[in-house]
Amino acid sequence: MDLRDHITMPGPSSPAASLVGRFLVAAPSMPDERFRQSVVFVCKHDDDGALGIIVNNSVDDLPLGQVYKQLGLDVPSAEADRPVLFGGPVETSRGLVLHSADYKRDETLMIDGGMALTASLEILKDMAGGSGPQRAWLALGHSGWAPGQLDREMQDNAWLVVDGDAELVFDADFAAKWQRALDRLGGKGSPNGRFDLASFSPQTGRA
Repeated sequence: MDLRDHITMPGPSSPAASLVGRFLVAAPSMPDERFRQSVVFVCKHDDDGALGIIVNNSVDDLPLGQVYKQLGLDVPSAEADRPVLFGGPVETSRGLVLHSADYKRDETLMIDGGMALTASLEILKDMAGGSGPQRAWLALGHSGWAPGQLDREMQDNAWLVVDGDAELVFDADFAAKWQRALDRLGGKGSPNGRFDLASFSPQTGRA
């Protein structure tokens, strides 16, 4: 695991047809097992491709406190057992911090809706020392799409799109996030307001 290396951060996203700040929710027909029932927060989406962080999957047996210890940082007791996200299958040995926009460094990518993304060791030092962002997830790896790839997957109905917000991003109940995200589609025809998986058809238009 090499969290000391910075990854190349994406530049500002084009506003045209951008999904930045929204959730990609894996459709029931998602063909890629790596993204089955995943909720991805989109941090970048432009002509150069897309980048997102899966926010409902964690790295097994790797709490945040263990990462701090590996980096030689003091472990705050309140953060020791906090999960580390599995952000996606791209560059899984490198870390990104998805966090609230109250914290900013020169390399921080600001995201619509009060979110931000930072890839540096310094933010982890600040988090360990109590001067980091109010809310944050460390993610190992990220989800990436080449130019046009995400658009093709959308056309194939692999993803549903719902509005993003910090409350769902930082909710630690990973098991419930996928259904909660789907429920934002409306739950029409369902007496309890939940999204009816049985009514979904891969042949229907994308959300």
